[in-house]
Formats: sequence, structure tokens, C-alpha cells
Amino acid sequence: MKDLELMQELLKAKNEVVHEIHKIIVGQDKVIEDLLIALFCKGHCLFVGVPGLAKTLLVNTLSQVLSLGFSRIQFTPDLMPSDITGTDILHEDPITGKRLFQFIKGPIFSNIILADEINRTPPKTQAALLQAMQEKKVTVGGNTYTLEQPFLVFATQNPIEHEGTYPLPEAQLDRFMFIINVPYPSKEEEINIALSTTSGQLPDLKPILNAKQVMEFQDLVPQVPVSEHVAKYAVELVQSTRPHQNGSTPDFVREWIDWGAGPRASQYLILGAKAKALMDNRFAATIEDIRAVCRQVLEHRIILNFKAEAENIKVTDMIEKLLKTVKT
Repeated sequence: MKDLELMQELLKAKNEVVHEIHKIIVGQDKVIEDLLIALFCKGHCLFVGVPGLAKTLLVNTLSQVLSLGFSRIQFTPDLMPSDITGTDILHEDPITGKRLFQFIKGPIFSNIILADEINRTPPKTQAALLQAMQEKKVTVGGNTYTLEQPFLVFATQNPIEHEGTYPLPEAQLDRFMFIINVPYPSKEEEINIALSTTSGQLPDLKPILNAKQVMEFQDLVPQVPVSEHVAKYAVELVQSTRPHQNGSTPDFVREWIDWGAGPRASQYLILGAKAKALMDNRFAATIEDIRAVCRQVLEHRIILNFKAEAENIKVTDMIEKLLKTVKT
């Protein structure tokens, strides 16, 4: 009974959160839905879109509506790991005169981290996020510090400009639950954007949730039941992306894909489907829920070979073919 009440609270809160976000963000309904699914799954997200599509504004608005701490880190070529995690500084006690090392926390010590243009910094600094994203901990100077919960990393990346950028390592890409492509607004939406942002009036955002409530909803998601045939479909979908997997791998996968998705993709498919079901006021995840989050989970986990690149084959084309090929 308590879970049922919590489910109704989640549904109500989700509608109110979306309403508040739309006070600032025009359109982008699918992007907002994917962001909330990842939020309730404790999943990190990578936003891909050209500059000016309100990626940073969306994440900042979400943190305000949820009453969560927010840190924005602008990734640059000279950014150091200590600029993210924090560092030990030599501190002199004014009373005793003793010198001690004192840890000064970096911007990673917040609830929602926006890693802006994450691919503009070298891999060494990008790797500083890995432990935090996976273990929710930071190690500096031999000491380990636990990050406050909830903790989520939302990173942005420009898909056009590649000069002066460093590709994200596959291990780090795999830490992101979703890749969310942010599209251009429609003509009507852009007119509304132009009018609302030039009016000089700032909407008043109302906090809907707090950290405790967000964590309660995050704990509710894994409890959503998933039948065996739905889980089997998710796993078959993931295994079908692997050209070296024994079994009935489609011919086009062997022809165009170099490496497929790992087991973490199966986990995120099922978790995402559970959150999608809750947000749609349903008590169990279905195959349609798996299909709804499939592209976001698989797009950054499939590596195409040279032949696919030469023939201008896209990862999204592969995912669409898989959805038509793998039987439900």
C-alpha cells in the first residue's frame, strides 16, 4: 500500500516538475522525459546538441525545481583533476601555530553536476569524474570522501565542432545511462523562445521536491516488476549488437558493427523501462517501455567499423534495424 501511495506521489510530482520546467524551457518534451527517467534511475546523462539549445539552462532549472545543490564545471583544455575534486592546502592554526593539511572541496561535492563541454578537457581530467560517477566517492591525497546523495552528472557535448576536443574514453561513455540528443525547436517553439527570453520577465519557479523525496522515488523504481519475457527481450536486444556473440547475430551487425553494448546496457534498459512505466502510471514494465528507452541506452555503446563509416551508416540506423529484427 505504501508503494502504491508513493507511485501516485511520483506521478503527481512528475507532472508538477514538468510544468515548472516549462516555465523556462519551451518544448523539448522528449528531452525532459528522458532526463526525468534518468533522474529516477540514478543515471548520469550525456546531452548532445549544438550551442544555444538550453542544455545548461534545463539542468539548472531541474536543480532549482528539485531543491538540489547545483555545480557547473566548464571543461577547458587546462582544467586539472583537482579543479573538479578539490585539493589539500596547508593551513596554519592561528591559536597553536601548527600547520595542517585541510581539504577544500571541489565543485563535484554537489547533488547535480553539469559538466559543460566535457570533451574539451584531456582524458586525465575526464577520468577524475569516473570514480565519482561509479562509486559516489572521491579520493584525494589518500583520503576518500563520500559524495552527498542524490548525486548525478549531466554532461554536454557539441556534436559539430571537433577542433581542440578529446573523445571520451569508452569506459567513461559506458558510465552514462543515456545519451540525449537535443534537437532544434520547431518554428512555433522558437517564436515563443524569442518572445519569452526578450520580455525582461523572469518566471518564478516553485520547488516541488527535495533530496529526501527524490531518493524515495529512486528507491521505488527497482521495485517495479518485470516479467521474464520482457527481461529476455532486453538482453536479446543488447546481445544482438555484438558481432562476436555466439548465436543469431544479424548479418548487418557483423557487417557494420565493430563492438556492441556490454551488460550494463541490459541493466539500464530494464531500469529505464521501470521508470518509464511508473511515470506513465503503470505497475509493470513492458516491451514497449524497453523499446522507448532503447536508443538512448544503446547509441553511445555501439562502435561502428570502417566500412559503416565509409558507407555513411549511422548508429541510429543500426538501432532501428535491430528493433525491427529482434523478435518481441
